[in-house]
Amino acid sequence: MTTTSQRKKHIRQRPIPQRTCVGCREVRPKRELIRIVRTATEAVEIDPTGKKSGRGAYLCKAKACWQAGLKGEYLDRVLKTKITPQNRRELAHYGEMFP
Repeated sequence: MTTTSQRKKHIRQRPIPQRTCVGCREVRPKRELIRIVRTATEAVEIDPTGKKSGRGAYLCKAKACWQAGLKGEYLDRVLKTKITPQNRRELAHYGEMFP
């Protein structure tokens, strides 16, 4: 008969959420990506916490991914909305700070 101390204690690890970058299409851990969210008011915002409610899309912390994601209307399709020119400029400006 085995005692409690003799049993192996299993530590349950939480699975790491994976998301796909809109720009490069690589699957990465959610925490390595930046979320862009379409809110209920149809506004498109950067969500640094990843917890705002709304439809989200993810981009890597690389300038090339931001440029690819904002090119054409790909991000519009992913978020299922039309991104305004002002929002597009704000997102492009944010993406310029990455290497």
